[in-house]
Amino acid sequence: MSIEPGWPVAIALAILMLITLLAHQVAGYQLAWPSAIAGARALLQLTVVALLIRWVIEDLALSFGFVALMFAMAVLTTSRRTGSPGTWHWAALAIAAGVVPALTVILATGAVPMKGIAVIPVAGIVIGNAMTANTLVGRRAYPALREEHHLYEAGLALGMSPGDSAREIVHPRAPEALLPGLDQVTTTGVVTLPGAFIGVMLGGGTPVMAATAQALVLFGIMAAQTFTVLVAERLITRRLLVPADLKVALID
Repeated sequence: MSIEPGWPVAIALAILMLITLLAHQVAGYQLAWPSAIAGARALLQLTVVALLIRWVIEDLALSFGFVALMFAMAVLTTSRRTGSPGTWHWAALAIAAGVVPALTVILATGAVPMKGIAVIPVAGIVIGNAMTANTLVGRRAYPALREEHHLYEAGLALGMSPGDSAREIVHPRAPEALLPGLDQVTTTGVVTLPGAFIGVMLGGGTPVMAATAQALVLFGIMAAQTFTVLVAERLITRRLLVPADLKVALID
């Protein structure tokens, strides 16, 4: 079974976008235009990616180069989403801390063949989920550090170090960045059938093969997200992975 580009797909995409825009209009979320732009960008990007993958997929070195490009885009995206573009190198460290061990285990054990057609999609899924975890921990920690700055100062007044004082605020929020991923793992096969499962099935694989691939991906995501959040939390409390205003506010 395969899904080929054509009028049925075009019509379905157009109707789904209209439903999305209508929902935004009714709800008044003021995100109709960004949604339309996101949809247009997705189509353009997927077209370009399809052409690139078709070119690089037979060469392992080029495939890893494409993975590096995906990683770079993930870093830029999460830095923009968290409002901290100046700390992109620290965001890269946090994401790499999760992605590198997970992909190393997946590839070194031979669970995924060292071929571009396998490496690119698995790496993309792991990188994307690590990026999401980094974004979520930042979007929860930064507002908390601003809103509870008096608690940070109180910790300093009690003799706590700046890092420990910031950690008292950040640490309770950090696990929240992992909950969407944990929900995905918990409900797989019961509520949802995620992308890896569907992809294997559409590619002609058996349900057992699809389940095996999905389990591998989900465990990789859990490992990558957990390490990413752990490192991001440490970097935030050390005032390294923080926006410019917090770098000034979180003084010694």
